[in-house]
Amino acid sequence: MRRFASLTLLLAACSTAAATSGPDSAGGTDGSGSSISSTTGEPPGPGSSAATDTPTTGAGTTEGGTLDPDATTTGQGSEEDYDAPGAAPVGNATFSVVAGERTLLVEAWYPADISAQAAADAGHPIAEFVPEGPQRDMMVALLAKLSEHGQVGVREQTRSARDAASAGTGPYPLVMFSHCHGCVRFSMFTIAEHLASHGFVVVAPDHAGNTLFDEPQAPLDEAFLQVRVADQMAVLDAVLDAGNSAVPEAIRGAIDPARIGAMGHSYGAATAGRLAQEDDRIVAALPIAAPVQNPIFSGTKLAEIDEPQLFVLAAEDNSIGKIGNQLIESNFDAAATPAYLVRMKDTGHWGPTDICGLAEQFDAGCGPGARQTDGSEFVYLEPLQARAIVAAYAAAFFDHHLRGNAAALEFLQTATPPEVVEVEARL
Repeated sequence: MRRFASLTLLLAACSTAAATSGPDSAGGTDGSGSSISSTTGEPPGPGSSAATDTPTTGAGTTEGGTLDPDATTTGQGSEEDYDAPGAAPVGNATFSVVAGERTLLVEAWYPADISAQAAADAGHPIAEFVPEGPQRDMMVALLAKLSEHGQVGVREQTRSARDAASAGTGPYPLVMFSHCHGCVRFSMFTIAEHLASHGFVVVAPDHAGNTLFDEPQAPLDEAFLQVRVADQMAVLDAVLDAGNSAVPEAIRGAIDPARIGAMGHSYGAATAGRLAQEDDRIVAALPIAAPVQNPIFSGTKLAEIDEPQLFVLAAEDNSIGKIGNQLIESNFDAAATPAYLVRMKDTGHWGPTDICGLAEQFDAGCGPGARQTDGSEFVYLEPLQARAIVAAYAAAFFDHHLRGNAAALEFLQTATPPEVVEVEARL
C-alpha cells in the first residue's frame, strides 16, 4: 500500500471536500431515481456464475450461437446474460502509439474470428504482455512468488488469442481503459476480455513513467493527470485513424467513433473521469475504486461531465480509505443523471484487478486483512468474484449507454449477487 499513502493522506487532509463536492457544488441532479440495496448473507460459492472467471452460459447470441450484431444496436435491444461471457471469442494485440515525446505500449482486446475454445487454448502467460528483457524477468519473478505465498488472486494465463483476425462484425463500440498508479495496461485484462466477448473493443495504454516497472513513480497530482489524459487522447486519435498502419489490422477502421466509453481503476478512474470531461468523443464513463472529483485533481469538475457514469465502490478499500469512499458517494450524488453506484461488500482496492497480490503495493484486497470500517480482521472477497461482478456491470453499462440496449437497464438497477452487491441508480 506504500504507493497509495500519499493519496490516503491527501484525502484525509481534505476530508471536508466530501461535503463540498455534493449536488449543490456540482449541479446536474434531479434527485429522482431508484435505489436497490443488497441483502445480507454469505457470498455464493465457486459454482455461481458471479464467482468464476469462466461462466458456463453464453450471451448475445442467436439461436445458432453466433454473435448477433443487431441484437444490441436498437433502442429496445435484447436481454443479455452479463454475468456470462458473450458469444464472441477474444483476440488481443500489442502496438505502440507516440504521444508527443512519449511512446506508449498499448494493448487491444477485440472480438476475434476464431472458435471460443481455440481462443482459450491460444491464451498466453500474462508475462508475455511484457517485452523480453529485464521487465519480463521481473514479472516472471513476481509470479513465481505468488505460488510461494499461496496467493490465488492473479490469473497467470489469458483466454485471448494473440493477433487473431477480427470477427469482422464491426464497427465496434470502444472502451478506453486507464490503469492505476504504478500498474500496467493489462491490470484488468479479465474485464477487458469479458467486454470483448460481448462485442466491444477495449484499448489500454501503459502510462509511461507510472507503471509497475518504473521507479521512481510519476506523481499523483494534477499535472500528471493531464499527462495521462493526453495519453488516452493520443491513443484514441490513433485508433480512430483508419489509415494508421501502427494500429493492429484487426481493429483498424473497425471502431464506431460515436460509441466510445472510458473506464479506469484508481488513478485510472480519475483519468477516465477527466477524459469524459475534456473529450467530447466519450459518451459514458466507469470509474472504479476512486473518486473522479477530489481534492488532489483540482481541474476535474463533475458539473462539467454530462455523460452517464457508473461508480464502483469497494466497501473495504484500505487504499483510499473511508474518506475516499465518502468522496465516491458524493461524486455519485453530484453526477449528472443517469448515474449508478455499485457498492461491493468485503472488497478491497485491488480485488477487481488481475494484479491483486502480485506485489506488496497490490496486497490491499487479497486474502486476510483488516476492515477499513472498524479495524476488525476478515477475509476479502475473492478476486475472481470481484472481477466477475465488475465485468458484468461494465458490460451492462456500456451495452446500455454505447449501444442503446434498453434491456440492460434492468441489470444496472439490480444487485447481483445480492449477498455482495448494493446498487443505486439515479435516472
